[in-house]
Amino acid sequence: MKYYFTKNTSLSFEKAIERTTELLKEQGFGIITEIDVTSTFKNKLNLDFRKYRILGACNPAFAHEVLSKDSMIGLLLPCNVVVQEMEDGSTEISAINAKVNMEIAKSDSVADIACKVTEILEKVIQKI
Repeated sequence: MKYYFTKNTSLSFEKAIERTTELLKEQGFGIITEIDVTSTFKNKLNLDFRKYRILGACNPAFAHEVLSKDSMIGLLLPCNVVVQEMEDGSTEISAINAKVNMEIAKSDSVADIACKVTEILEKVIQKI
């Protein structure tokens, strides 16, 4: 099983970020972190890099539920979503497979929550 879900789109990089954010919001997720990898590499390393953004998505209800089961799960949060511009001009959107990510907790209650989150993230990616 892959540790991520991915889809390519003809949407521009910026439009893909907007659409992804909208779809996540419809499912109760907010973007709580946003890392502009392109700018970071340019500013810190003076390196050029394709458009690449990491969105940290969090659903407070699921986060509360899973942290109540295992407080160390916070090390695996939030759920990352990557939007990147590909060489052919398309945009690729990928999301973490929370089920695979959370398997290391070895907890059935955590796994149940991770399965719910995984279903939602997979649907979001496919809707783009």
